[in-house]
Amino acid sequence: MSLATAQQLDAQDALASKRQLFDLPAGSIYLNGNSLGPVSKAVKQRLQTVVDLQWGDDLISSWNKHHWIDLPGKTGGKIAPLIGAEVDEVVCCDSVSVNLFKLISAALARHELRFPDNKATILSQQDNFPTDLYIAEGFTQLLGSARVELITVTEQDLESAISNKPTILLLTQVNFRTGAVHDIEAITRFAHQQNCAVIWDLSHSVGVLPLELDAWQVDYAVGCGYKYLNGGPGAPAFSYVNKSLLDKLQQPLQGWMGHKAPFDFAADYQADTGINQLQCGTAPILSMSALDAALESFADVTVADLYEKALGLSEVFLESLASSGAADSLQLISPRDASKRGAQLGFSHKDAYAISRALAEQGVQTDFRSPDILRLGFSPLFLSYAECWRAGATLARILEEKLYLEQRFSIRNKVT
Repeated sequence: MSLATAQQLDAQDALASKRQLFDLPAGSIYLNGNSLGPVSKAVKQRLQTVVDLQWGDDLISSWNKHHWIDLPGKTGGKIAPLIGAEVDEVVCCDSVSVNLFKLISAALARHELRFPDNKATILSQQDNFPTDLYIAEGFTQLLGSARVELITVTEQDLESAISNKPTILLLTQVNFRTGAVHDIEAITRFAHQQNCAVIWDLSHSVGVLPLELDAWQVDYAVGCGYKYLNGGPGAPAFSYVNKSLLDKLQQPLQGWMGHKAPFDFAADYQADTGINQLQCGTAPILSMSALDAALESFADVTVADLYEKALGLSEVFLESLASSGAADSLQLISPRDASKRGAQLGFSHKDAYAISRALAEQGVQTDFRSPDILRLGFSPLFLSYAECWRAGATLARILEEKLYLEQRFSIRNKVT
């Protein structure tokens, strides 16, 4: 593929105008939207309004006047159509890790009601995102190994492990290293046949992959707001609970914002009805407002169009890179079949970190994942096909000229 062909794709791109919604540094090709999405103009304007007018002028009255109190539900409602859910099944609050704790607790509570004498098991994948495993490990320490056990297996052994009827199946749809995608519908159906509750982490899915959680009868899900949703560093995460499970939902982090009447200040806790009981403490209004504004970018697009473009961008990058023989020094660890991966690519190379730093110096932002992975994300709202072609050509030149061997590129930053 030539640059001219990539430019023709841009001319036909129905999402091309979305680029104007973002403030991106001149001369930078940002392939890191799968780690931290860029700031949009709407977010800048919203934060200015919240700080200067709502917080600055209206102060505490903004909880009512500007409906701060409703932001977790309102923002969750904007995410709902992106994941195939109803607005009252999604709430924004806390982080992915905290929300996972709440949902694992909820699933275990249902298990205890049904099988009070049975030991619970949490099944996950060995190369799942580490924080998900850390939270699950925490449960084994909190409740004791006699009550709950974490079992991890390889992807190849998942089906047989699910056949052993675990209590909870905890998986991430898109592998954060390789980009390989699980079939949520098929796995959820099979898990339910084994009487197993399912929790999906959608952090690398939401905003780019088609999701139909209600139709697929998913039990629980979490996802973050700062990757493809562009909600800003540390943006609140979201939780999804299937409506069929809301009436008996129990979770132990019983904060006042999950109370049925928080401003009655009753001594005893009474959970709110529905999804709102997953709230704990006071919502972080600045970051919640930023995420709420960022989601406006998705109001008039279909996830199918986002997905098609994301895969197209990655294909253009691969074709541009393949035009150089130097590309043979990289090992593609992502599925070559675009339909089997998310909106990212991973390459293995012993000098992957140095290559990522050399790319950054050339204006191409990527990231590194231990031990030897160069990772690139293809966010469809703001990237162009021509940019992805240039990024592939830049990587090829760095490999051909071995620029990454310069000593300064090997000095590790604290955040990689």
